[in-house]
Amino acid sequence: MAAAARSPIERSFDEMGRYQRRRRILLALLIGAFCALLVFGGSTHDELGHERIEGQYGIALILIGIGGRLWSILYIGGRKSAELVATGPYSVMRNPLYFFSTVAAAGIGAQTGSVIVSVASAVLCAAAFYIVTLREERHLTTVLGAPYKDYIARVPRFFPNPRLYRDQAEVTFTPRIFNHTLRDGLMFVASVPFFELIESGQESGVIPVLFWLY
Repeated sequence: MAAAARSPIERSFDEMGRYQRRRRILLALLIGAFCALLVFGGSTHDELGHERIEGQYGIALILIGIGGRLWSILYIGGRKSAELVATGPYSVMRNPLYFFSTVAAAGIGAQTGSVIVSVASAVLCAAAFYIVTLREERHLTTVLGAPYKDYIARVPRFFPNPRLYRDQAEVTFTPRIFNHTLRDGLMFVASVPFFELIESGQESGVIPVLFWLY
């Protein structure tokens, strides 16, 4: 007996799942290639300027990014495609996880001691997430319908509008998803010793400097 035809919503879920898996693989490859390129870049700033960009600016952005992602996952908790979440960080922007990931990406770029690389990291990350959000919005419109369309009309996609903030008395979350997000956040922190190791290798002459970062 032939299997029953799948509904548009079921097909949308399947398509979205495949897209998310491909997106994670592609993003990991792009990040790896970008970091590999930066291995051979040296900072033009003096030691004080380099440390200020790397330590104060960069680490602060990484911590803000990790904290923001954890804050966001407390509210969404695996319910993204099941129901509309419009409180907490989701009341001021539609994609807080992507926004705070972009902030953390700027912090990772700052570990090179270059403001330009920091800004470029954020721009590239935001551009990649912009493409992702367009696909996700089509999926969520199919699944959630009119309430989501209204949400799109009043809440900005990426840049937060604090005047829209509203909260709820309590939230429930899934520890497994929260812990997974925390582990992902630790990968951002791993960029700090990684670039410190690269810098030591350049200073000792083991790693050549092929171009300069401003």
